[in-house]
Amino acid sequence: MIQDFQLRLVPEVAYDMQQIKLHIANTNGLKTKDIKSLRILKRSIDARQRQIYVNLTVKVWINEEPSSEPFYERIQYKPVTSEHYAIVVGAGPAGLFAALRLIELGIRPIVLERGKNVTERRVDIADISKRGVIDPDSNYCFGEGGAGAYSDGKLYTRSKKRGSVQRILSIFNQHGASDNILIDAHPHIGTDKLPKVIENIRNTILSNGGEVHFQTKVTDIVVDTDGNTKGVITADGTEYAGKVILATGHSARDVYAMLHDKHIPIEAKGIAVGVRLEHPQHIIDRIQYHSPEGRCKYLPAAEYSFVTQVDGRGVYSFCMCPGGFVVPAASSPGQLVVNGMSPSNRGSYWANSGMVVEVRPEDIPSKYGDDELKVMRFQEALEHECFRQAGESQRAGAQRMKDFVNHKDSQLIPPSSYTPGLQPSRLDKWLPQFVAKRLAKGFEVFGRQAKGFLTNDAILIGVETRTSSPVRIPRDEVTMNHITIKGLYPCGEGAGYAGGIVSAAIDGERCAEKLAESFG
Repeated sequence: MIQDFQLRLVPEVAYDMQQIKLHIANTNGLKTKDIKSLRILKRSIDARQRQIYVNLTVKVWINEEPSSEPFYERIQYKPVTSEHYAIVVGAGPAGLFAALRLIELGIRPIVLERGKNVTERRVDIADISKRGVIDPDSNYCFGEGGAGAYSDGKLYTRSKKRGSVQRILSIFNQHGASDNILIDAHPHIGTDKLPKVIENIRNTILSNGGEVHFQTKVTDIVVDTDGNTKGVITADGTEYAGKVILATGHSARDVYAMLHDKHIPIEAKGIAVGVRLEHPQHIIDRIQYHSPEGRCKYLPAAEYSFVTQVDGRGVYSFCMCPGGFVVPAASSPGQLVVNGMSPSNRGSYWANSGMVVEVRPEDIPSKYGDDELKVMRFQEALEHECFRQAGESQRAGAQRMKDFVNHKDSQLIPPSSYTPGLQPSRLDKWLPQFVAKRLAKGFEVFGRQAKGFLTNDAILIGVETRTSSPVRIPRDEVTMNHITIKGLYPCGEGAGYAGGIVSAAIDGERCAEKLAESFG
């Protein structure tokens, strides 16, 4: 007999398979020898009360040996034999999953990526911290795997209505991610493990007839006078013909400018900007697990999520990285942008999170224009100002959390995970005031909700601006000079239709399916 059990256990039992087995036997009148095997299907932590519980769904084989069949669905990719092919611009999660789905549908993907492969990309990322040198085509935002490859690898999403989250997780698992991503409520691969998974996905694309071209920057989209997308042109003048899935990521400002110049419609879209907030992890553990000792050896590094409304705009935490690091994430020289990441074990001394304020197109000052690119210009100007405030270096400005709220100088900045280094800076003065004031009020709210959260042991590091795309590319009846464009499929975060690895992957699959329909 095979049976599923819903369990609510204390951590020391929930993270020990023998203890789980004993608990199931004792509470269901079974002998432990009757339980031939068990497997955890779902796991979540309930830390709302002082006593922490772990909720489990466990599949149990009682007096029956488990099947040797794979427990989770595995997709059998087959080499593409048809003459159909399509261009995929960008090798982030949207582009890679679009390519995989095209292969399933019998269409050969030709992936064009402006950056380097995920291994070579490491050198350029290291140069940002070591020498302050930014390669505009190979950095934390650009390169194989996209912005997610070296910024944590979190797979949690609320976009469950758009497609199968479990399918996306299974594909990651099939390509080398841990079984834990299929189990945990907030799945996470980790920046140390994700590059290998991405390499495995690339190998699946190549072994089944697809192509992947690195350091191949698309500079133009070719559309004929009847509105048919004929292909793309790259920086070296090479033309690739075919229908186009445009999956460039949220930082491809040159692509937005190109679309704008070609009169392909784009829309200004709201973003969120603010800072990266870093606490010692043990403070977050003490708050979230309601214990002066923090977490026990069985529990993972604690996470948090905060949201409130201040003066009509949302203020919230974003991309929380327990046991992680703050990293320099600019994509061009003259910019300073920060982001967060965590390794798979989430074992660093620090916890960090974006703390951001909602910015709508109508909030943008008139000096940035009044067209579709005004939010992008505002975003870019803030990154340049941050770079200027840092003495034109990647040595980021920082301010203690309470000092920011109380409008005080921070004479000494505590140690940080940010490797290029920090320097004291009055972020409360030079951040846009409609952002800084809301952020300070938000911190006061969060400090009341979680005692000890608002502390001068935490620091603000500026700035966090790359929360989402500053434009949306419409994809229903897209027109150019009043001609409907056919064969162009804007996709993922860069098109304004996703927010994170999983939702981008889902959108990539949907765009691949839509493109396949055009082939009949």
